[in-house]
Amino acid sequence: MNIRKVVIPVAGWGTRSLPATKNIPKEMLPVYNKPVVQYVVEEAIRSGIGDVVFVTNRDKKIIEDHFDYNLQLEGVLERAGKTEMLRQVREVAEMVNIISIRQKQQLGLGHAVLCARDVVRDESFAVMVGDDLMFGMTPGIKQLIDVAASERLPVIGVMEVPADKVNRYGIISGEEFAPGIFKVGKLVEKPKLGEAPSRLAIVGRYVLTPDIFRCLEQVKPGHGGEIQLTDALQMLADERGLLAVKIRGMRFDAGDWAEYLTANIYFALQDEELRDELVRQLKPLLPYSGT
Repeated sequence: MNIRKVVIPVAGWGTRSLPATKNIPKEMLPVYNKPVVQYVVEEAIRSGIGDVVFVTNRDKKIIEDHFDYNLQLEGVLERAGKTEMLRQVREVAEMVNIISIRQKQQLGLGHAVLCARDVVRDESFAVMVGDDLMFGMTPGIKQLIDVAASERLPVIGVMEVPADKVNRYGIISGEEFAPGIFKVGKLVEKPKLGEAPSRLAIVGRYVLTPDIFRCLEQVKPGHGGEIQLTDALQMLADERGLLAVKIRGMRFDAGDWAEYLTANIYFALQDEELRDELVRQLKPLLPYSGT
């Protein structure tokens, strides 16, 4: 499996992040000094992927523009002699090849992936959900690509979540046949508390074979007329097999306010010039910090 393309669905309304996302796409909310979606794209690039397919809508052209040149801004920076800032903004425009597809109706994640069929064609491809941020020694999607290549099967990424949060995720059951690698049996979308088959939650990273499109065409729409990717993955698991990889590293859900704010602090603390002052200003705000 030579994974050259990643599909990144960005057409959702971002209702979990309102009112901040009333006029700004949630994918463009900043985490430290970069928008959420840039971290996702950088993860794909570090994993050897060269083509990014955004599944977007008419109100989110700003996401595509972020990965394009801004000649007016570049001219201002050049005239001001701000060469480092100029380098940074040009680097974003040159980092990856962007392909944009419109999802004209908001019919779920499965439908968003199906919209990319004519671009992906008969290739295996990656899917990365734009509000899941993952960081580790090996990029999250690369961990899936490596297993997919060795096992010749589609792969989904999972992480263990607390028992009281299983109803927020798709949950898998499966047999662990190698450390952190599972043969998937069942996938249950947002099970009730106490009824989940495990605490292994699907976390927005997938490596899929092109037969997923046939499965997506065959699944019946669920609540709100949405086409659930989980249903198509179950069909894929039953027909040819599906693996799950327990992703190593840190994860932040940018649609969860506590995790989004934690991600901002985490990345700010990596900046040596900012770290000491940030810690100094945070300490008085933490009543249980021990200071």
